[in-house]
Amino acid sequence: MINFQEYFEKFNDKKILVVGDVMLDTYIRGKVARVSPEAPVPIVSFDKEEERLGGAANVAVNLVALGAKPIICSVVGNDNSARAMSTLFEESGISVEGLVYSSVRKTTVKTRVIGNNQHLLRIDAEQTNDITEVEQLDLYHSICKLIDQGIDAIIFEDYNKGVLTKWLIEKTIELANQNGIITCVDPKKHNFLSFKNVTLFKPNLKELKEGLMKEFNFSNQRQLFEDAVHQLETLLNNEISFVTLSEHGVFIKRNNEKHYVPAHLRNIADVSGAGDTVISVATLCLLSGLSIDHVAEIANIAGGLVCEESGVVSISKLHLLQETESIFKAKEQKH
Repeated sequence: MINFQEYFEKFNDKKILVVGDVMLDTYIRGKVARVSPEAPVPIVSFDKEEERLGGAANVAVNLVALGAKPIICSVVGNDNSARAMSTLFEESGISVEGLVYSSVRKTTVKTRVIGNNQHLLRIDAEQTNDITEVEQLDLYHSICKLIDQGIDAIIFEDYNKGVLTKWLIEKTIELANQNGIITCVDPKKHNFLSFKNVTLFKPNLKELKEGLMKEFNFSNQRQLFEDAVHQLETLLNNEISFVTLSEHGVFIKRNNEKHYVPAHLRNIADVSGAGDTVISVATLCLLSGLSIDHVAEIANIAGGLVCEESGVVSISKLHLLQETESIFKAKEQKH
């Protein structure tokens, strides 16, 4: 069997730029014992409030958990939420060298109200228009400086909140390719076809359909799905296509090599943040020199593991290694 521990050790100290939309995830927790007399809504008796890093920041949290050294590159407001986020970055050991503070922009905050362990309400405070030309240039100059200092990969994490503009995407990819740096993308609909010439492009099935304006049933129209992937590659000229298929597992393709990896049976508690974990693990597996089928297999295992936890959580490197070894051992025994 492959010595996965050896590959996992190669994750250590990899310098990775995470470029995209960062956000603060706030959880207000409490107990519900009665309904309000003012309106038919539950009264949450406040217990505690916690803050976590979300969006592109959660990708960075996953990278740290896997032993890598992420550097966050984003635009946030010059507000209390950004200061709270900076404290969390510091506590998590994430570099904020690439963070740009804007006097005209609001930091994205998603506040979830949880009563009796049930998600009751979400309040979003955000600005989703594109960042200004000045902010784009400031962020791009930060990225140029960090690339000059030496990095191993760039992850683009798009949540359609305005940080990843078409111009910034194209200029950053161009610079990365000139410097032989791996680029991996977790896209959203708005900029879907702007990520040309990247190393790995990772949409989920819904994003693939929306981005290409295609409709098909994956379960019984497998050829239409593969045709869509081929169309994607023709439009983007990406090296690797990696599509997450939720309960159907994942699909990966490079040139004429393709693999379907089925999902493992798990007790799904929450799918929040699973995509962030998958892109983090896939990027590090690629950097460590694993074959694309193993990249897909391990990223698929990682996504499943975080879905067993409630809320947005990062992956445990040791747990992932143990699970990977156990699944591959079982596979070998079958054969």
